[in-house]
Amino acid sequence: MNEEQVEKGALLEIRHLKKYFGVHGGTLRAVDDVSLSVMEGGTVGLVGESGCGKSTLGRLVIGLLEPTSGEALFRGENIFSFDSKRQKQFRQKAQIVFQDPFSSLNPRMSVFQLIAEPLLINGTRRDTERRVRKLMDTVGLAERLITSFPHELDGGRRQRIGVARALALDPDFIVLDEPVSALDVCIQAQILNLLGDLKREHGYTYLFISHNLSVVRYVSDEVAVMYLGQVVEKAGNKELFKNPLHPYTQALLSAVPVIDLDHPKKRVILEGDVPSPLDPPPGCRFRPRCVNRSDCRAEKEEREPELVEVAPGHRVACNMYKENADLGFLGVHDP
Repeated sequence: MNEEQVEKGALLEIRHLKKYFGVHGGTLRAVDDVSLSVMEGGTVGLVGESGCGKSTLGRLVIGLLEPTSGEALFRGENIFSFDSKRQKQFRQKAQIVFQDPFSSLNPRMSVFQLIAEPLLINGTRRDTERRVRKLMDTVGLAERLITSFPHELDGGRRQRIGVARALALDPDFIVLDEPVSALDVCIQAQILNLLGDLKREHGYTYLFISHNLSVVRYVSDEVAVMYLGQVVEKAGNKELFKNPLHPYTQALLSAVPVIDLDHPKKRVILEGDVPSPLDPPPGCRFRPRCVNRSDCRAEKEEREPELVEVAPGHRVACNMYKENADLGFLGVHDP
């Protein structure tokens, strides 16, 4: 793809995005050269271990954080070059639902005030009460709760308030940052079904951040796997779960429980801990934990793998795969 062109059909395109934080002891590379596209009307699931940069990336692409370098193109325009007026317009079209449905809500505000706040801030004062009641009905909040406060509600209802706030300005793009991880399983199913219904009815585009691979498999069209600030694999939902190529992806999928005594899954056990983002290893960042490191000739060269397309729509960043492309990947293919 030409670097100067936006991928056809992409609502959001991230190009070489980096976010470094200066901390005591050095520079923390939270997001380090990520390129990713989110197709309009689709859902990209973003997965990886805690601390890999998923939430930081989510906050970057809606303008809550300034990048160290790189671009995020929303309908072809770099959001980091917007002036204050254009930035306000963009934020009406890009919203976020945070992970914690309690700390993300002002405890001093009622349900009505919480949902009405985005409307009032953006000057939409006409028929505010009617619109708030309609949003409550859309997300499945009973009208009798309109004067309630967050501490009076359970986690599922609080998260529905977060979804209603995100929908208030009729956005095109929504970042869902672990939206169900703090909820009971039955409530998780309700919220996921709600998000699916809203997507089908209104054509929303989601970036869905999660640790739960089963949830990601259920909601996503495409899946991107992050490790230590970088995307190491991206593919369509079915392709990635059927044919994971990167050894980190294979290890993640091997940890998903499967109730099939006749066909037990081969477990991939990773050794050691995740390296510090303050001092990532040179070359391949996954190398110290990779089960194939002894067979990888690039290990001694300390060559950093590039995210390359190895099949239509399937990209992987692995020196081992690139070396053995003609022979097939020397790893575990049991999904």
